Amino acid sequence: MRISLKPLHEQVIVITGASSGIGLATARLAIERGARVVLVARNEEALLDIERDLNAGDRVLHVMADVGQRAQLERVASETVARFGGFDTWINNAGSSVWGRFDEVSDDDHYQVMQTNFWGTHYGSSIAVKHLRDKGGALINIGSVESANALPFHSSYSASKHAIKAMTDVLRVELQKSHTPVSVTLVRPSSTDTQFMDHSKNYLPSAPVFPPPVYAPEVVARAILHAAEHPQRDVYIGNAKLLSRLAQNAPHLADWINRTFVYDTIKSGRPDRHPRGALYDSDVGSASDGSASGDYPGVVLTRSLYTRATQHPVATTAAVAVGAAALVALLGRRGR
Repeated sequence: MRISLKPLHEQVIVITGASSGIGLATARLAIERGARVVLVARNEEALLDIERDLNAGDRVLHVMADVGQRAQLERVASETVARFGGFDTWINNAGSSVWGRFDEVSDDDHYQVMQTNFWGTHYGSSIAVKHLRDKGGALINIGSVESANALPFHSSYSASKHAIKAMTDVLRVELQKSHTPVSVTLVRPSSTDTQFMDHSKNYLPSAPVFPPPVYAPEVVARAILHAAEHPQRDVYIGNAKLLSRLAQNAPHLADWINRTFVYDTIKSGRPDRHPRGALYDSDVGSASDGSASGDYPGVVLTRSLYTRATQHPVATTAAVAVGAAALVALLGRRGR
Protein backbone atom coordinates (compact mmCIF):
# COMPACT_ATOMS: atom_id res chain seq x y z
CA MET A 1 0.00 0.00 0.00
CA ARG A 2 1.40 3.35 -1.02
CA ILE A 3 0.99 6.14 1.54
CA SER A 4 0.90 9.72 0.27
CA LEU A 5 1.76 12.51 2.71
CA LYS A 6 1.08 16.21 2.28
CA PRO A 7 3.86 18.75 1.75
CA LEU A 8 4.80 20.49 4.98
CA HIS A 9 3.20 23.81 4.06
CA GLU A 10 -0.18 22.06 3.94
CA GLN A 11 0.24 20.20 7.22
CA VAL A 12 -0.82 20.62 10.83
CA ILE A 13 1.89 19.07 13.02
CA VAL A 14 1.58 18.18 16.70
CA ILE A 15 4.91 18.09 18.57
CA THR A 16 5.21 16.92 22.17
CA GLY A 17 8.21 18.01 24.20
CA ALA A 18 8.26 21.26 22.21
CA SER A 19 9.63 23.58 24.90
CA SER A 20 13.28 22.72 24.22
CA GLY A 21 15.72 20.52 22.35
CA ILE A 22 14.71 18.43 19.36
CA GLY A 23 11.04 19.33 19.76
CA LEU A 24 11.71 23.06 19.68
CA ALA A 25 14.16 22.74 16.76
CA THR A 26 11.52 20.76 14.85
CA ALA A 27 8.83 23.35 15.60
CA ARG A 28 11.02 26.21 14.39
CA LEU A 29 11.86 24.45 11.16
CA ALA A 30 8.24 23.39 10.55
CA ILE A 31 7.07 27.00 10.94
CA GLU A 32 9.85 28.15 8.62
CA ARG A 33 8.57 25.71 6.00
CA GLY A 34 4.99 26.91 6.26
CA ALA A 35 3.35 24.30 8.49
CA ARG A 36 0.86 24.97 11.25
CA VAL A 37 2.24 23.69 14.54
CA VAL A 38 0.84 22.60 17.90
CA LEU A 39 3.38 22.95 20.70
CA VAL A 40 2.92 20.57 23.64
CA ALA A 41 4.88 20.61 26.91
CA ARG A 42 4.43 20.92 30.68
CA ASN A 43 6.01 24.38 30.92
CA GLU A 44 3.33 26.83 29.81
CA GLU A 45 5.48 29.89 30.50
CA ALA A 46 8.12 28.57 28.11
CA LEU A 47 5.46 27.70 25.52
CA LEU A 48 4.08 31.25 25.63
CA ASP A 49 7.56 32.68 25.08
CA ILE A 50 8.23 30.26 22.21
CA GLU A 51 4.91 31.02 20.54
CA ARG A 52 5.72 34.73 20.70
CA ASP A 53 9.27 34.20 19.37
CA LEU A 54 8.03 32.07 16.46
CA ASN A 55 5.97 35.10 15.38
CA ALA A 56 3.74 32.97 13.16
CA GLY A 57 0.38 34.33 14.25
CA ASP A 58 -2.51 31.90 14.11
CA ARG A 59 -0.31 29.15 12.63
CA VAL A 60 0.83 28.25 16.16
CA LEU A 61 -1.15 26.77 19.04
CA HIS A 62 0.33 25.80 22.39
CA VAL A 63 -1.25 23.34 24.80
CA MET A 64 0.18 22.66 28.25
CA ALA A 65 0.00 18.91 28.91
CA ASP A 66 1.77 16.05 30.64
CA VAL A 67 2.10 13.29 28.05
CA GLY A 68 2.08 10.67 30.80
CA GLN A 69 -1.60 11.48 31.39
CA ARG A 70 -3.83 10.19 28.60
CA ALA A 71 -6.66 12.62 29.35
CA GLN A 72 -4.30 15.55 28.87
CA LEU A 73 -3.17 14.26 25.47
CA GLU A 74 -6.79 13.72 24.48
CA ARG A 75 -7.29 17.41 25.25
CA VAL A 76 -4.35 18.26 22.96
CA ALA A 77 -6.09 16.44 20.10
CA SER A 78 -9.44 18.09 20.87
CA GLU A 79 -7.96 21.59 20.97
CA THR A 80 -6.06 20.92 17.75
CA VAL A 81 -9.24 19.81 15.99
CA ALA A 82 -11.11 22.84 17.32
CA ARG A 83 -8.40 25.24 16.11
CA PHE A 84 -7.20 23.67 12.86
CA GLY A 85 -9.82 21.05 12.00
CA GLY A 86 -7.41 18.18 12.63
CA PHE A 87 -3.76 17.28 12.20
CA ASP A 88 -1.61 15.48 9.64
CA THR A 89 1.51 14.50 11.58
CA TRP A 90 1.87 13.63 15.25
CA ILE A 91 5.41 13.59 16.69
CA ASN A 92 5.92 11.83 20.04
CA ASN A 93 9.10 13.52 21.20
CA ALA A 94 8.61 14.28 24.91
CA GLY A 95 10.92 12.38 27.21
CA SER A 96 12.45 12.29 30.67
CA SER A 97 15.57 10.70 32.09
CA VAL A 98 17.39 9.56 35.21
CA TRP A 99 21.14 8.94 35.40
CA GLY A 100 22.47 6.59 38.07
CA ARG A 101 23.31 2.99 38.89
CA PHE A 102 20.31 0.71 38.47
CA ASP A 103 20.29 -0.25 42.15
CA GLU A 104 20.63 3.34 43.38
CA VAL A 105 17.77 4.92 41.41
CA SER A 106 14.46 4.80 43.27
CA ASP A 107 11.53 2.77 41.98
CA ASP A 108 9.48 5.96 41.76
CA ASP A 109 12.06 7.57 39.46
CA HIS A 110 12.29 4.49 37.23
CA TYR A 111 8.49 4.44 37.08
CA GLN A 112 8.25 8.12 36.16
CA VAL A 113 10.67 7.73 33.24
CA MET A 114 8.61 4.84 31.87
CA GLN A 115 5.37 6.75 32.40
CA THR A 116 6.58 9.73 30.41
CA ASN A 117 8.61 8.00 27.72
CA PHE A 118 6.79 4.75 27.02
CA TRP A 119 3.25 5.50 28.14
CA GLY A 120 3.41 9.04 26.76
CA THR A 121 4.37 7.62 23.37
CA HIS A 122 1.77 4.85 23.71
CA TYR A 123 -1.01 7.32 24.49
CA GLY A 124 0.09 9.72 21.75
CA SER A 125 0.29 6.93 19.18
CA SER A 126 -3.14 5.62 20.08
CA ILE A 127 -4.74 9.08 19.87
CA ALA A 128 -2.95 9.94 16.62
CA VAL A 129 -3.90 6.69 14.85
CA LYS A 130 -7.52 7.05 15.90
CA HIS A 131 -7.60 10.49 14.25
CA LEU A 132 -5.54 9.59 11.17
CA ARG A 133 -7.01 6.14 10.46
CA ASP A 134 -9.39 7.33 7.73
CA LYS A 135 -7.74 10.51 6.44
CA GLY A 136 -4.11 9.32 6.48
CA GLY A 137 -0.97 10.98 7.81
CA ALA A 138 2.25 10.34 9.67
CA LEU A 139 3.06 9.12 13.16
CA ILE A 140 6.67 9.77 14.14
CA ASN A 141 8.02 8.32 17.39
CA ILE A 142 11.37 9.42 18.74
CA GLY A 143 13.42 6.45 19.82
CA SER A 144 17.16 6.59 20.37
CA VAL A 145 20.41 4.84 19.69
CA GLU A 146 19.48 3.37 23.08
CA SER A 147 16.55 1.59 21.44
CA ALA A 148 19.17 -1.07 20.70
CA ASN A 149 22.38 -0.10 22.50
CA ALA A 150 21.71 0.58 26.19
CA LEU A 151 24.02 2.99 28.01
CA PRO A 152 25.43 2.53 31.51
CA PHE A 153 23.62 4.51 34.25
CA HIS A 154 20.57 4.89 31.97
CA SER A 155 18.60 1.72 32.63
CA SER A 156 15.04 3.05 32.71
CA TYR A 157 15.60 5.42 29.79
CA SER A 158 17.16 2.67 27.68
CA ALA A 159 14.34 0.32 28.68
CA SER A 160 11.75 2.91 27.65
CA LYS A 161 13.37 3.39 24.24
CA HIS A 162 13.54 -0.38 23.68
CA ALA A 163 9.84 -0.53 24.53
CA ILE A 164 9.01 2.37 22.19
CA LYS A 165 10.77 0.57 19.33
CA ALA A 166 8.86 -2.66 19.96
CA MET A 167 5.51 -0.89 20.23
CA THR A 168 6.19 1.15 17.08
CA ASP A 169 7.17 -1.96 15.10
CA VAL A 170 4.01 -3.82 16.16
CA LEU A 171 1.77 -0.86 15.40
CA ARG A 172 3.33 -0.40 11.95
CA VAL A 173 2.72 -4.02 10.95
CA GLU A 174 -0.86 -3.98 12.21
CA LEU A 175 -1.65 -0.77 10.30
CA GLN A 176 -0.02 -2.15 7.15
CA LYS A 177 -2.04 -5.35 7.43
CA SER A 178 -5.30 -3.41 7.71
CA HIS A 179 -4.28 -1.09 4.83
CA THR A 180 -4.47 1.96 7.08
CA PRO A 181 -2.88 4.94 5.29
CA VAL A 182 -0.67 6.02 8.22
CA SER A 183 3.11 6.14 7.93
CA VAL A 184 4.81 4.97 11.15
CA THR A 185 8.42 6.05 11.64
CA LEU A 186 10.94 5.50 14.42
CA VAL A 187 13.66 8.16 14.56
CA ARG A 188 16.82 7.11 16.39
CA PRO A 189 19.02 10.05 17.36
CA SER A 190 22.55 9.53 18.55
CA SER A 191 24.06 11.88 21.16
CA THR A 192 22.41 15.28 20.67
CA ASP A 193 23.30 18.69 22.11
CA THR A 194 20.11 19.75 23.90
CA GLN A 195 19.05 20.64 27.46
CA PHE A 196 18.46 16.92 28.04
CA MET A 197 21.11 16.70 30.77
CA ASP A 198 19.73 19.73 32.64
CA HIS A 199 16.26 18.13 32.54
CA SER A 200 17.52 14.71 33.71
CA LYS A 201 17.56 13.72 37.35
CA ASN A 202 21.06 12.71 38.32
CA TYR A 203 22.38 10.34 41.00
CA LEU A 204 25.97 10.41 39.71
CA PRO A 205 28.67 12.37 41.60
CA SER A 206 29.14 14.71 38.63
CA ALA A 207 27.15 15.99 35.67
CA PRO A 208 26.55 13.32 33.01
CA VAL A 209 27.70 13.89 29.44
CA PHE A 210 26.92 11.98 26.26
CA PRO A 211 29.78 10.14 24.54
CA PRO A 212 30.80 11.72 21.20
CA PRO A 213 30.07 12.26 18.39
CA VAL A 214 27.38 14.76 19.34
CA TYR A 215 24.94 16.26 16.82
CA ALA A 216 23.00 19.52 16.79
CA PRO A 217 19.24 19.17 17.37
CA GLU A 218 18.60 20.71 13.96
CA VAL A 219 20.11 17.59 12.36
CA VAL A 220 17.38 15.52 13.98
CA ALA A 221 14.70 18.10 13.20
CA ARG A 222 15.48 18.02 9.48
CA ALA A 223 15.28 14.23 9.48
CA ILE A 224 11.97 14.24 11.36
CA LEU A 225 10.33 16.67 8.95
CA HIS A 226 11.61 14.72 5.95
CA ALA A 227 9.81 11.66 7.39
CA ALA A 228 6.67 13.80 7.77
CA GLU A 229 6.60 14.18 3.97
CA HIS A 230 8.22 10.92 2.85
CA PRO A 231 7.22 7.65 4.55
CA GLN A 232 10.24 5.96 6.12
CA ARG A 233 10.40 3.00 8.50
CA ASP A 234 13.51 3.95 10.48
CA VAL A 235 15.63 7.08 10.54
CA TYR A 236 19.10 6.79 12.07
CA ILE A 237 21.02 9.93 13.03
CA GLY A 238 24.80 9.88 12.78
CA ASN A 239 26.38 6.72 14.14
CA ALA A 240 23.12 5.36 15.61
CA LYS A 241 22.82 2.58 13.03
CA LEU A 242 26.42 1.47 13.50
CA LEU A 243 25.97 1.25 17.27
CA SER A 244 22.60 -0.47 16.89
CA ARG A 245 24.04 -3.11 14.57
CA LEU A 246 26.99 -3.56 16.92
CA ALA A 247 24.66 -4.26 19.85
CA GLN A 248 22.58 -6.68 17.78
CA ASN A 249 25.36 -8.57 16.02
CA ALA A 250 28.29 -8.34 18.44
CA PRO A 251 26.73 -7.90 21.89
CA HIS A 252 29.83 -8.96 23.82
CA LEU A 253 31.90 -6.38 21.97
CA ALA A 254 29.24 -3.73 22.65
CA ASP A 255 29.31 -4.63 26.35
CA TRP A 256 33.10 -4.37 26.39
CA ILE A 257 33.01 -0.91 24.77
CA ASN A 258 30.38 0.31 27.23
CA ARG A 259 32.27 -1.16 30.17
CA THR A 260 35.74 0.00 29.09
CA PHE A 261 35.09 3.40 27.53
CA VAL A 262 31.51 4.68 27.80
CA TYR A 263 31.08 3.97 31.53
CA ASP A 264 33.72 6.52 32.56
CA THR A 265 33.08 8.94 29.70
CA ILE A 266 29.52 9.59 30.93
CA LYS A 267 30.84 10.94 34.26
CA SER A 268 32.12 14.37 33.24
CA GLY A 269 33.76 15.36 36.52
CA ARG A 270 31.95 18.73 36.36
CA PRO A 271 29.38 19.87 38.96
CA ASP A 272 25.75 19.28 38.02
CA ARG A 273 23.80 22.56 37.99
CA HIS A 274 20.41 20.83 38.07
CA PRO A 275 20.71 17.41 39.76
CA ARG A 276 16.94 17.23 40.36
CA GLY A 277 16.25 17.90 36.69
CA ALA A 278 12.63 18.20 35.57
CA LEU A 279 11.49 14.62 36.05
CA TYR A 280 8.40 15.62 38.03
CA ASP A 281 5.86 18.38 37.41
CA SER A 282 6.98 20.13 40.61
CA ASP A 283 10.44 20.66 39.09
CA VAL A 284 9.29 22.00 35.70
CA GLY A 285 10.92 25.37 35.08
CA SER A 286 13.74 24.84 37.60
CA ALA A 287 15.96 23.69 34.74
CA SER A 288 15.82 26.10 31.84
CA ASP A 289 13.54 25.65 28.82
CA GLY A 290 13.22 27.64 25.64
CA SER A 291 16.46 26.64 23.94
CA ALA A 292 16.98 24.00 21.28
CA SER A 293 20.70 23.63 21.96
CA GLY A 294 22.50 22.69 25.15
CA ASP A 295 26.02 23.46 26.29
CA TYR A 296 27.98 20.38 25.25
CA PRO A 297 31.65 21.30 25.81
CA GLY A 298 33.04 19.53 22.74
CA VAL A 299 32.50 19.59 18.99
CA VAL A 300 28.85 19.59 17.87
CA LEU A 301 28.25 18.26 14.36
CA THR A 302 25.72 20.12 12.21
CA ARG A 303 25.38 17.45 9.52
CA SER A 304 24.90 13.69 9.39
CA LEU A 305 26.11 12.43 6.03
CA TYR A 306 24.64 8.98 6.70
CA THR A 307 21.19 10.36 7.49
CA ARG A 308 21.23 12.60 4.44
CA ALA A 309 22.32 9.72 2.21
CA THR A 310 19.48 7.47 3.40
CA GLN A 311 16.82 10.16 3.10
CA HIS A 312 18.06 11.63 -0.19
CA PRO A 313 19.57 8.63 -2.04
CA VAL A 314 19.16 10.03 -5.56
CA ALA A 315 20.81 13.35 -4.74
CA THR A 316 23.57 11.60 -2.83
CA THR A 317 24.25 9.16 -5.67
CA ALA A 318 24.37 12.03 -8.15
CA ALA A 319 26.78 13.98 -5.96
CA VAL A 320 29.04 10.95 -5.58
CA ALA A 321 28.95 10.35 -9.35
CA VAL A 322 29.86 13.97 -10.07
CA GLY A 323 32.66 13.81 -7.52
CA ALA A 324 33.98 10.56 -8.97
CA ALA A 325 33.87 11.97 -12.51
CA ALA A 326 35.76 15.06 -11.39
CA LEU A 327 38.36 12.89 -9.67
CA VAL A 328 38.81 10.72 -12.79
CA ALA A 329 39.17 13.83 -14.93
CA LEU A 330 41.75 15.30 -12.56
CA LEU A 331 43.78 12.09 -12.45
CA GLY A 332 43.57 11.88 -16.24
CA ARG A 333 45.02 15.36 -16.66
CA ARG A 334 47.80 14.59 -14.22
CA GLY A 335 48.62 11.41 -16.12
CA ARG A 336 49.21 13.28 -19.39
